[in-house]
Amino acid sequence: MLAEARAVDTPAASFRSLLHRIGAMLAYEALRDAPQHDGAVVTPLESMPVKRLTLPITIVPILRAGLGLAQGMFDLLPEARMGHIGLFRNEQTLMPVTYYENLPRSIAAGPVLLVDPMLATGGSACEALRRLRVHGCKDVRFICLVAAPEGVAKLHEYDAAVPIYTAALDRELNEHGYILPGLGDAGDRLYGTG
Repeated sequence: MLAEARAVDTPAASFRSLLHRIGAMLAYEALRDAPQHDGAVVTPLESMPVKRLTLPITIVPILRAGLGLAQGMFDLLPEARMGHIGLFRNEQTLMPVTYYENLPRSIAAGPVLLVDPMLATGGSACEALRRLRVHGCKDVRFICLVAAPEGVAKLHEYDAAVPIYTAALDRELNEHGYILPGLGDAGDRLYGTG
């Protein structure tokens, strides 16, 4: 699926579908060790003990491209909540600027899946993580489609406790901060605006 998502000739509709499916798989991996509690279910034949994820789980995409992966996660976890953080890069300072934030009131009560398809320089991921820490979030898991070694290093330098789940660790960033080999601008590819 990642190979098809990387291909330059993959149409937007197919790219969206691929990101939804990959997002669900990455969420599954990220929640493997999430808190669980004992429960029970009644089968057609008898009652049996089961394990259930302890709620709440919150998915927080970094707008706009994070929505592509987040939708697949939401499909896998329909009981999850979704918050949003909007960031853009100031072209003079090259620093991320928050332009939108809408998070559940009790976001710190459970695991938070912070989602962005690309972990390139790490600036947006660190700023979004900073915003979540301001709200008291302790269990934050970063999920991306592809990552550059530079972005992984920056995020772990900022907060080594945050695990990173990615479909691929690519080779490097180019001089413009794009991941190589990468897959282009995920937001433009998702919404056909590139």
